[in-house]
Amino acid sequence: MKPELVAHRGYALRYPENTLSAMEAAIAAGARYVECDVQLSSDGFPVLMHDRTLERMCGVKAPVHELALADLRALSCGERAKFGSKFAKEGIASLGGFVQLLRRHPHVTAFVEIKRVAIERFGRERILERVLPVLDPAVHQCALISFSLEFLSAARAAHPLPLGAVIDKWSERTHKLIDEIDPEYLFCDVDGLPATGPLAQGRARIAVYEVADPALARALAARGVGLVETFEIAEMIAQLGE
Repeated sequence: MKPELVAHRGYALRYPENTLSAMEAAIAAGARYVECDVQLSSDGFPVLMHDRTLERMCGVKAPVHELALADLRALSCGERAKFGSKFAKEGIASLGGFVQLLRRHPHVTAFVEIKRVAIERFGRERILERVLPVLDPAVHQCALISFSLEFLSAARAAHPLPLGAVIDKWSERTHKLIDEIDPEYLFCDVDGLPATGPLAQGRARIAVYEVADPALARALAARGVGLVETFEIAEMIAQLGE
């Protein structure tokens, strides 16, 4: 048995994570699922960024939500500490740019994670107002995921988009909001899983992050995991024989 693979922040082993280059490279390597992280600029435009600040990716200590889109576009997003100057010309990806990429690859499904820092800063309704219209051209290829169950509950009421709850520990799956939301996907940290036993939660397809070991991926599939997130998408595809 083997799970399907999700390119975690794109092909993040070889390209700056969450950039369009990382996403294109993941898809070129054979990824049928990709995952990205979304926050809002100070003027409300959704962009792809995981960290609360821009320091690791762009060398700027400010939070994403303190800069306007025009200022974010002026930054290099080359992840210099990891790649040196190789990707110095790579910019921060907008969600709109990512959606256009998806439209060119209609066989690809995207898990769009709304970061808690953005929800804290802008509120659930504002996030939905800014994100859903941008996703619309490729909405049939997208699922919204988040650690914030309150956000997912609001999303369920606002739109029929598939949803994924993200948890750190398997025991968190019993939260009453997860039952109420009835998500299509449940994402869990591999380090938060029980050592043995089947992994299932209602109708949800189980996804596990972060995995770079093909033997572990196969073992998780045997326990009921359908999706495995990996930074090493090309390597994992090759080793699993896809």
